[in-house]
Amino acid sequence: MARVRRGKAAHRRHKAVLREAKGFVGGRRRLFRSAKETLMRAQRYAYRDRRRRKREFRRLWITRINAAAREHGLSYSRFMQGLRTAGVSLDRRSLAQLAVQDPVAFDSVVETAAKAVNANAVKD
Repeated sequence: MARVRRGKAAHRRHKAVLREAKGFVGGRRRLFRSAKETLMRAQRYAYRDRRRRKREFRRLWITRINAAAREHGLSYSRFMQGLRTAGVSLDRRSLAQLAVQDPVAFDSVVETAAKAVNANAVKD
């Protein structure tokens, strides 16, 4: 029975890791062990931050919508309640874009929400 030679597999694996470590600095790019450790950490951060990015953008959109709605005398929660009651189905991303890029259009959306909130308050 012949012994198993693993050189080709190891070489291929090392090459793959070093190829992934392309932008790293110093030994983290050149030395297999350092590159592998750094790469594993980088991949862990990337995985975590792909999820975190979604949360952070949602927070940013809410902050922008709140600031723009308060200029018209409505809090964020009242504004969103008004939109829901009026049957307007715009997501936070597009509302934030409207608030920043097209304030005139956002004004009309706020008016719609305010009417719905006031009509709802009269019913109660």
